[in-house]
Amino acid sequence: MPAATGFDLVPDVRKIALLRPSALGDYVFTLPALYALKATYPDAEVTLLGAPWHARVLSGRPGPVDYVAVIPPVPGVLGGDSAPGELDAFRRWSAGEGFDIALQMHGGGRNSNPLVGSLGARVTAGLRAADAPPLDRWVPYVYYQPEVFRMLEVVGLVGAEPVAHTPMFELTADDVAQARAVLGPPARPRVVLHPGASDRRRRWPAERFAVVGDALAAAGAEVLVTGIKAERELVDEVCGRMRHPARPSVGELTIAGLAGLLSECALVVSNDTGPLHLAAAVGTRTVGLFWIGNMINAALPERGRHRPLISWTIHCPECGLDCTRDIYPARTGGTGCRHAPSFIVDIPAVEVEAEALDLLAACREEEALARAYK
Repeated sequence: MPAATGFDLVPDVRKIALLRPSALGDYVFTLPALYALKATYPDAEVTLLGAPWHARVLSGRPGPVDYVAVIPPVPGVLGGDSAPGELDAFRRWSAGEGFDIALQMHGGGRNSNPLVGSLGARVTAGLRAADAPPLDRWVPYVYYQPEVFRMLEVVGLVGAEPVAHTPMFELTADDVAQARAVLGPPARPRVVLHPGASDRRRRWPAERFAVVGDALAAAGAEVLVTGIKAERELVDEVCGRMRHPARPSVGELTIAGLAGLLSECALVVSNDTGPLHLAAAVGTRTVGLFWIGNMINAALPERGRHRPLISWTIHCPECGLDCTRDIYPARTGGTGCRHAPSFIVDIPAVEVEAEALDLLAACREEEALARAYK
């Protein structure tokens, strides 16, 4: 059966489930699709089948998700080991919910499509790779595709048309209050450097973050260097290499507090990782550092407020293998590289510094205009 090409609405929809137990950045990419879904089915309850962090951050938050249900560990979907009977109990719960639509928005579907198919929904729809079972309506999963538009294609299968293509994360007063309680309100333009990333291949060198931080500090900005607890050594290295003072912030904030912090920043300079995408979704200007493959999937298209810089490296700096070949088996050139050096070292500090200073100046101009019209 070919992929669905129609965009028929599903009649009499009261409850929608969507599977996306992913990391922070992946959730941000899903937001335009969620708002499209909510606009199309305004009276339906939208349940996100997610990870524990989704429940902590999204429960009670304004936005397109009404309810978060944490799924049990499922191989290939959410890591860990399920307790005996836990998955069966989850399936009984989902059958009792009476979902009208279940959407698979979590990868190619080899493991996630069977889970979605077991939820008992009237209509299933979502992504399907070549090795995945079909859903009622599906589009092919092709790895290199902008994630925002991938998600919009999925909700389009049930008739949801886009209302925006830019992710927007709803803030609360508590988010900002939490950030201010830890770091205080910004007394001058505040910028965040985020040198970490779970994939080490996406990390730009610490000494270059320090160079950019010094340029921003010399321009009058307050510089914060952020990271999770596992990145403390990296954050300390960036701060230690800077000539100007910089404030480290490691593991001090929840995701909600981080959103509050980023919303009051003039600028964020970061590798391709969750805080970069969260910053853009709360309206903050960004300079993002991307490997070319990740640029295709994750970078925003606007250039007024967002300046993604691209590394064109495709050969492993250690073994020389072409690291784009793994998903193209018909092409020659080598597969199977398991090294993890930085693939973005060819982005020079001077380029990042220039874009960061330009966006900092734009932020100051915007603030001056706002004061003038008060």
